[in-house]
This record gives sequence, structure tokens and C-alpha cells, in this order.
Amino acid sequence: MKKLLLALSAVAAITGSANAADLAARPYTKAPPPVAPAYNWTGFYIFGGGGGGIWDADQHTQTTVGAVPLTIDQRQGGDGWFGTVGLGYDWQFNNSWVVGVFADGQFGSLRGSLSDAFNGITGRIKLQDSWAAGVRFGYLVAPNVFSYVNGGYSGSHWSGSTLVDNLSGLPVGLHTDSFNRNGWFVGGGVENSLNIFGLTAPGWFMKTEYRAAYYNKKAVDERFDGTNILFGDSVTFKPLVQTVSTSLVYRFNWTGPVVAKY
Repeated sequence: MKKLLLALSAVAAITGSANAADLAARPYTKAPPPVAPAYNWTGFYIFGGGGGGIWDADQHTQTTVGAVPLTIDQRQGGDGWFGTVGLGYDWQFNNSWVVGVFADGQFGSLRGSLSDAFNGITGRIKLQDSWAAGVRFGYLVAPNVFSYVNGGYSGSHWSGSTLVDNLSGLPVGLHTDSFNRNGWFVGGGVENSLNIFGLTAPGWFMKTEYRAAYYNKKAVDERFDGTNILFGDSVTFKPLVQTVSTSLVYRFNWTGPVVAKY
């Protein structure tokens, strides 16, 4: 029995020594670093928000018939607030690039002046609504942050005005009708997931965007109140509208991390 116990003890000692030697020879391997999630920006989205804007327009008085200038160009302007809604579709490619198409509308009141310096009369005019359709293109500066530029075609609707005397402020019996102007726009912005603010909101984003819209010139005719007969003079109006907006965005395809890459 003593011999058997001595033999078992010897075997245990030899086995333990071998295991210790094996552990000492085995190299240490660090755990893999945390994996950054991969996000998918391809898909449809909708958005809504609001912002503020300014516009200015080069104006001069001219004859309605023959368009003979009666004054030099003067610049008038206005400002105000608006709401916006829209939708779009994006494609992500080469990992970090995104291109998309979109359409939106803006509804509000950017008020300013329409001035006939030749006759000494002025009217209040406002941009009531506009729409745009275009493309955007940009780079993912982070997996859930998109920086982009955009551009496209835009239309706008401007109110009519009641013309008043520049000195007394009293109506002079003349007005201008509402009108539409079309043109093009350029801009840019940043869109980011709300998760960067510590919120858990899958699919919800926020975007802030600047836009400059250049509209075609319009000869705004002055007309007599009641009869709407032409007075004989018109005011040219060529507006530039600049806006800044912030919107909440919902992306229908956004499901968070979709692929883990080491």
C-alpha cells in the first residue's frame, strides 16, 4: 500500500510540473478590442421641423409697357420664420459615402417690402411658401453622423400687397397681385443619430441645414383697387432667399448595428 501511494504521488507531481511548464510556454493573447458597429444609411426617411430665414431682392421701377427703367436698382429685404416637412431616399456606398434624393416644402411668413421709388409708394410682401426637389451628397464623418451638400430646383409663392404712400402711410388705391417664382438652390448640412446625445431612439435623427435659393426676376405690375386695371408702372423683383432649419428625421430602415467586423 505504501508503495502504491508513493507511485501515485510521483505521477501527480510529474503531471503538475508538465502542466505548469506548458502554461509558462504558452504566449499571452489579449482579448479583441470592442467592435465599432456598422450602420446602414440606405433607405427611405421623412422629416419635419422649422427655422428662420431672410430674403433680399433687387428692385427698380419701370414702365409696364416697354419695360423702360424709371429708377436705379435698390435692394429691399425681409425675414421671418417657417415650418418644413419632407421625405427622401439615400444610398450608402464605399462604406462612408452617401448620395440621395429628396423633396420638401416650407410654409410660413418671411415679410419684407416692395418699393416703387419713382412714385414714392411701398407695399408689404411676404414669402408664404416654397418647395424644393434635389439631390444631396456627403461623407459619414462617424458611423452615425452624415455631413453633406445639396442642390436642386425650387419654387416659391409670394403674397400680393397694398401700396401706401411712403410719407403718410395711407393707401393710394393701388395694389399688386400674388405671384410665383422658380429657380435653383444650393446648401448643406449635418444629420446625426439622436444616440450621440445619450438617447435611445432607434431610427430617429436630427438634421440642421443651410440653404440659399435664387429665384428668377419678376415684373410685379401695379394695379388699381377694385377694377384691377394696370396702373402703368411695375416693380422688378429678383429675390435671394437664405434659410436655416432644424428637423427631426425618422429613417425607416434604421435598425442599429447590423454587421460586426474585426
